Amino acid sequence: MENTLTVNKLSAGTAFSGNLMVRQVERRTGKTGRDYLDLTLGDKTGDINAKLWDLGTLPRDAAGEPCIPVVSGPVWVDGAAELFNGRVQFRINKIDLARNPDLRQLIPSAPETAETYRAQIEQVIETFPHEELRALVREMLTLAGPALDWYPAAQRMHHAERTGLLHHTTSMLNTAEHICAAYPFLNRELLLAAVIVHDLGKIKEMVSDKLGNVADYSRDGLLVGHLVRGVSDLDQAARNIGMAPDAEILALMEHMVISHHGIPEYGSPRFPMFPEAEALHWIDTLDARMNEMQGIQERTPAGAFSEPIKGLDNRRLYHPYFTAAPENPAAEPEEA
Repeated sequence: MENTLTVNKLSAGTAFSGNLMVRQVERRTGKTGRDYLDLTLGDKTGDINAKLWDLGTLPRDAAGEPCIPVVSGPVWVDGAAELFNGRVQFRINKIDLARNPDLRQLIPSAPETAETYRAQIEQVIETFPHEELRALVREMLTLAGPALDWYPAAQRMHHAERTGLLHHTTSMLNTAEHICAAYPFLNRELLLAAVIVHDLGKIKEMVSDKLGNVADYSRDGLLVGHLVRGVSDLDQAARNIGMAPDAEILALMEHMVISHHGIPEYGSPRFPMFPEAEALHWIDTLDARMNEMQGIQERTPAGAFSEPIKGLDNRRLYHPYFTAAPENPAAEPEEA
């Protein structure tokens, strides 16, 4: 009988039978010389690495060849989660065509619609005092095109969901407003404008379908990257609106985009060199880490530690069982 477990609830020893979405798939050769499949499977709650060690269990086509699952396609799997090198992965015993898949349950999506996020961004742009900056930001959104409505913010890390890039952007806008209130010497218009455009280069950096599944990084992403591409797009947007190429506002925006990763080790060829650029870097880092930690906590039982998280320096995160409601305290987990 098919269970109703979701990926974020899978832990070592948990059996699972049901539909999952294929995020990535690669045919590899093991140490024994036998081929196996290395997959990333997921539903709307998250992803898990999976292994199919016996290709003989794959369904066959009319010519008798094994049907390798395709990226962005749903499949039905039967197997169990297990612990390998400190991480939970899924061992597939059987894989087949999806059985009456409900894509709404299989696709991670942002909590709001693209229309809602775009409306929030437009409301912010309307508050900018400088007409030229408003025009520059709107032209950047025009260059991004309709793909912005479904693009994720990352392949696997934070906001790796349909419409995740807009989710990330508007979440950062909310934080930036509070930062500006705490540090009123910051130029709010400049900071919020940079928040809106800082990651638009990711649309050219990754190859994503309309479900928000990223198959891989593009040639542009691997050779150029979204920071440098973001600067070149700003230059193009400035030309499109007739902005002077030596305008200070263009130089400031380009610097904020190219420095928002903070240090060379994370891809920024320049450190942030004025307060708004520094604020952008930390707002971006905070929003990315909070989103990732939220997802990890949702799939980690209270009172337990997660598996090592590669994107967080291989830290194991703790899910506190503490509650602030004294009338309904959380029970402490029993010692093993």
